[in-house]
Amino acid sequence: MRYVALFLFVLSNLNGNAQRRSFEGSVYADVSHLPLEDVTVHLFPGNQAVSTDINGIYKFRNVSRFIDSVKITAVGYKTITLKGSSLRNGSSVYLTEQQTMLSDITITGNTPNPYKGISDIDIKMRGVSNSQEVLRIVPGLFIGQHQGGGKAEQIFLRGFDNDHGTDINLSVDGMLINMVSHAHGQGYADSHFIIPETIESTTYKKGPYDAEKGDLAVTGSVDFHTFDALSNNLIKAEVGQFNTYRILGMANLLDSASRAKQRSWYAASEYRYSDSYFDNPQHFNRFNFFTKYHGHLSKNNVFSIAASTFYSKWNASGQIPESAVAKREVGFYGALDPNEGGVTSRTNFNAQLLTILPNNDVIKNQLYYSNYKFDLHTNFTFYLVDTVNGDEIRQRESRNLFGYYGSYLHEGLLGEMRLTTDAGVQLRFDATNNSELSHTVSRYTVVNPIKLGDVLETANGLYLNETLKISPKLTLNAGLRYDHLTYRYNNKLATDSTFNGIGIYKAANGTLSPKLNTYYQVSSKTQLYLFLGKGFHSNDARVIVAQTHGPTLPSAYSLDLGTVLKPGSNLLLNAALWYSYLEKEYVYGGDGGTVEFSGATRRMGFDLSARYQPLKPLLFDADVNYAHGRAVDGGYIPLAPVWSSTGGLTCTSQSGLNGSLRYRYLADRPANEDYSLTATGYFINDLVLNYTKGKYEIGITINNLFNVRWKETQFETITRLKSQAAVDGIAFTPGTKFAALAHFALKL
Repeated sequence: MRYVALFLFVLSNLNGNAQRRSFEGSVYADVSHLPLEDVTVHLFPGNQAVSTDINGIYKFRNVSRFIDSVKITAVGYKTITLKGSSLRNGSSVYLTEQQTMLSDITITGNTPNPYKGISDIDIKMRGVSNSQEVLRIVPGLFIGQHQGGGKAEQIFLRGFDNDHGTDINLSVDGMLINMVSHAHGQGYADSHFIIPETIESTTYKKGPYDAEKGDLAVTGSVDFHTFDALSNNLIKAEVGQFNTYRILGMANLLDSASRAKQRSWYAASEYRYSDSYFDNPQHFNRFNFFTKYHGHLSKNNVFSIAASTFYSKWNASGQIPESAVAKREVGFYGALDPNEGGVTSRTNFNAQLLTILPNNDVIKNQLYYSNYKFDLHTNFTFYLVDTVNGDEIRQRESRNLFGYYGSYLHEGLLGEMRLTTDAGVQLRFDATNNSELSHTVSRYTVVNPIKLGDVLETANGLYLNETLKISPKLTLNAGLRYDHLTYRYNNKLATDSTFNGIGIYKAANGTLSPKLNTYYQVSSKTQLYLFLGKGFHSNDARVIVAQTHGPTLPSAYSLDLGTVLKPGSNLLLNAALWYSYLEKEYVYGGDGGTVEFSGATRRMGFDLSARYQPLKPLLFDADVNYAHGRAVDGGYIPLAPVWSSTGGLTCTSQSGLNGSLRYRYLADRPANEDYSLTATGYFINDLVLNYTKGKYEIGITINNLFNVRWKETQFETITRLKSQAAVDGIAFTPGTKFAALAHFALKL
């Protein structure tokens, strides 16, 4: 009887398995015929849910042979429900665009990025006027400009003053934006070469929890994704206050028959000029050109190549001391050194090949190259050091950047559990020529050379991501990353205090970064997540070679405990408690050419985001963020944000009238270690009004709607005006006045 029972048990299981199968298909956009990634596909009965991959493919494993229906949802597209009887295994579905709805966002156990729903709704509903506005879409991220728009912004996130990119990793279509060992600052990330109208979506993550992201991804990462194809041609003209104007053109270069075969090629270009709101006219000039081809080389090989070039030139009204403004020695929007300003350019080539294997595994190969030039003239202290000539400095470099990114993605089964393996290698080589820091007069006359040399730096990274879907509700992700960096500095300046008589310095370091992330879907309305991870940021090569035995590759240890909630179809909430610890390190100061010691720091806080759409035309959004940061020795962290909030109301209507009213709030924060100086906070509002009818749109954008006088960036700085005593206080760059910009756009 024992053997009979065993036989019947095996037979019943065989029969059960015979009634189960795999089921898959593809999802495409109906206009571009391109695959759609991260579309949610629900299968009934059972309400199983999966997401489409980069090729638009979804796959259910071990499902019942009887399929009642399939529901497909994506933000910005019409939701469709198909009867199982009308679907064949491997069939394709095309989605039609519609007005973005919060109800299209679904909470599933498959979503490894808790910010995805908010990101999707924000960029589609609110739109962007420049690539920096996309950065502001990241909840809790604030930016500040202290060169009038010509150079990279100062970035604040989660209690960190990221400077111009030291602790945040930025990329566009997989190509890194950050510049390591930059003449102005480590991780310098100037994204002005991105034309905002070419940005289709943005992926952001907070914290060092993604094994794919290596250097600089301490507070998080932001990835810009440009369109693979344009839905229409576009001409746009803008004109505004302070002699500001911009012209933009975007055009498809292939016909509709080519697009039907999933081949596209387009070009976009813009020119912008502005004198800006400063008393000293900025004469800001910027030119951008971008082109991208995307198509199939064969059925299983998708190729894209993009090229861009960017040039910018400006005069600047730099930082001015509060004490000088109080004494009326300079106006609030005035300048003390009219020679400040700069010139920069960047030319990029970016090629990607996706190969889809017969089992739907994906191999990605990417090569990119950038040629970059930078020439900046600033004066922070005026006559503090040189009481005769002044303290103007020049920072300059010329760079060639080469990068490779290869990855392999496989999805399989571990017993009854789905296991996704993502492995990759990332190589980067920066060759910087004549990285210069000089004390100058009238921009180009050198009074005293401070630093001059060539920097060769390589960064090689390997990562492995294993994602195990233990059950429909529970997903576990474990990642491991190793980075190895090498540095070579050719010091060309014999008067440099670190010159060793030879001038060649070499060093290397490396780090291992483990990650562990857990996602649990409590219900169709609630997801919980716990992230643990170690990250790091590299330091300037001139620090590494000078401090070979010191802490030059500091690690950051972080934790996030959060939730994504959707208590109703029209309300989405995201909340997280977080903690971060950053090790002590040596830091290179690009403005002085000095190496300083920075102690360890601890930060903790919470993030809260809400999106509410009570009616189809209305979207309310609000982000509230708090960070408590201290040095381990007990001191305050200069310029670390404490309380911050952004939010607004966005309205769209069938009549064509649409717009948004927004606010930005940044609270007071310490400007130095003992909080004897305060970086003053601000609350400002922006307004956008558009009228869209058929193929044209007219609109107006108003920054600082109520003309608040505010300080965009602030620093503790010891300054001296000519023939005066030195003053230790706040130096600042004023934020924009009331600034109106009108535009007219025509779709062709």
